[in-house]
Amino acid sequence: MSASDTPAVRRRMEQLAAEGIDVVRVTYPDLIGTERARDVLLDHLPSAMTHGLAFCRAVYHTSPQGDTVSVAGGLDAGLPDICVTPDLDTLAALPWEPGVATVLGNVTDPATGLPAPESPRDLLRAVLDRWAEHGLRPVVGPELEYFLCDAAPESEQGWRRYSEADGVVYTAGLRADPDNHLLRTLRLLRDFDIGVSSGNHEYDGAQFEINLTHGDAAEAADRAFRFKSAIKELARKEGRLATFMAKPFNDAGGSGFHLHLSCLDAAGDNTFADPAAPHALSATARHAVAGVLAHAPALSALANPTVNSYKRLGPDTLAPWLIDWGLDNRSAMVRIPPERGAGSRLELRLGDASANPYLLIAGTLAAALLGILAGDEPPAPLEGYGYDSARSATLPTSLPAALDALEADTALTELLGKDFTASYLSYKRDEVTRFHRHVTDWEFTEYAYHL
Repeated sequence: MSASDTPAVRRRMEQLAAEGIDVVRVTYPDLIGTERARDVLLDHLPSAMTHGLAFCRAVYHTSPQGDTVSVAGGLDAGLPDICVTPDLDTLAALPWEPGVATVLGNVTDPATGLPAPESPRDLLRAVLDRWAEHGLRPVVGPELEYFLCDAAPESEQGWRRYSEADGVVYTAGLRADPDNHLLRTLRLLRDFDIGVSSGNHEYDGAQFEINLTHGDAAEAADRAFRFKSAIKELARKEGRLATFMAKPFNDAGGSGFHLHLSCLDAAGDNTFADPAAPHALSATARHAVAGVLAHAPALSALANPTVNSYKRLGPDTLAPWLIDWGLDNRSAMVRIPPERGAGSRLELRLGDASANPYLLIAGTLAAALLGILAGDEPPAPLEGYGYDSARSATLPTSLPAALDALEADTALTELLGKDFTASYLSYKRDEVTRFHRHVTDWEFTEYAYHL
């Protein structure tokens, strides 16, 4: 909807007012996928549509602890603005926040009128434009896991797992969820209309997985972003903490962010399907797999974006450790689910739940497209249980190694954009530096008494 289309904006305002909505929350993702927002009174929506909302560009360069990282275009440029304009096509009422509707914002640089270089949503759009040049339309299905925690003032972290029940893998109901968190959340997210389909308790106590329906990559990323924000907000309303941190507890597994990817042609047919080809996977599908494998080290920097991420990965974790693929094999980095025909797809199991949905999807699509354009073939698929480093190369085992791999992968970074890549590398390397300077609880426990 055009910002200058005032009659259309007025009609929408009248609809919102009739629904009892008097505030519009304009949101957008920052560099790490956290929601940034401003609440706008309904009467002032036309001004927001016409002029946009000014935010400091350094919001993209601000750490979770509130530090402003020195990234080109931020501090060195005097902390200039970005402009965020509501995209009314994404307007949705918040079922848990009476009188409030939320809308995603389009982010531009006022000096150029172009998308801000760090804007994750626009990065994904740019990658999708490259797919469209070849008549291809990616379809994505996100799967996300998270832990739910109750307040525990007596503990060092201030939180404990909401349920400590063991052995309740892939269950639903009060057995693993004594307060019916999952049922309540599913119903609210259904009413939010972001394509939630199902959910269950996962492997570890207080760990849940909620599935989103598949769809065009851009709208799937929007829904995944809104899903993560909603889960965290719903937990806060109950005095709880929902965390998508990769591995928040030493005695539990990690939380994944798996992506199912297929591709449609102009006629709407799945280009990954070919019943006459090996494994009934088309050349396009095999080339996409080869591209993801070839660029996996660099992709790790986006799929596993924190220092903590690399504590989730490793042998015998059901999280990837090697760069491999397999047919319906959950120990492989890329799994080909058993469905064929219209259901043919690949599942990338590399990502952890802390990943920014836009960056994970953009990076995966960039890698897959590079493979398709190169016409590369993947090696033979993994057979049996994986994690044998004699079979396949190992993924990066730390964030610094992944960032180095991203910087060295010029084919991938050219597709993602040099300005974005430079900003992301600067921001994340600052995170690594701050971590290495910080004295951890483990160090004190290990050394203080004996040394």
